[in-house]
Amino acid sequence: MISSGFDSTHGILCNAAGIAGNIFAFGLFISPIPTFRRIIRNRSIEQFSGLPYIYALLNCLITLWYGLPMISPGIILVATVNSIGATFQLIYIIIFIIYAENVKKVKMVGLLAVVVGVFAVIVFVSVRVMHPSMRQVFVGSLSVASLISMFASPLFVINIVIRTRSVEFMPFYLSLSTFLMSISFFAYGVLKHDLFIYVPNGVGTVLGIVQLALYAYYSRGSREVSREPLIPSCSR
Repeated sequence: MISSGFDSTHGILCNAAGIAGNIFAFGLFISPIPTFRRIIRNRSIEQFSGLPYIYALLNCLITLWYGLPMISPGIILVATVNSIGATFQLIYIIIFIIYAENVKKVKMVGLLAVVVGVFAVIVFVSVRVMHPSMRQVFVGSLSVASLISMFASPLFVINIVIRTRSVEFMPFYLSLSTFLMSISFFAYGVLKHDLFIYVPNGVGTVLGIVQLALYAYYSRGSREVSREPLIPSCSR
């Protein structure tokens, strides 16, 4: 009875952490919407770059693959959040392609094809080449590398904040969503005993705390807050 009660509580905590991570990640997925409203309104991509969305799509696809039962049984909430994230990133990329100049349009289509090709290779290798016992390690390692690099990408924004002593380019709600999502999936990974989840999200949690601390410190002397998030995020 004690064991059964513990398992039930553990399962509830796991699901609560995973669902919370999905909810907070949604805030990250919709954060570029003001940017794309501007693109659609002006019918131009202006100086915006499509590379972050390309990279975010690849990130989501790899982590989505890792979360599927045939790779990692029991962590379906990782797959759900990244399937939603991949959908958002694909929509952003399509809008970017529609309104980009011809040269950038061709470049973005080419990069999108590369992402699809890379993901196809990862799927093929993990299914056809890797032994079942090695699939999780192979895909999980790729996912960790991708996620850590994604979480580290705001470092250049942190550098700008420190140099300019202004939070203009570090939107508060984006930083807060990143922190809440990261800590939720960190807890989910710990409860699931999955280092491929809790390690990168532990890094994301630390960086989220740093961003919030910097915001609290520098916002006292900064009245302007950017409406254009610099970095779109995907998560797990």
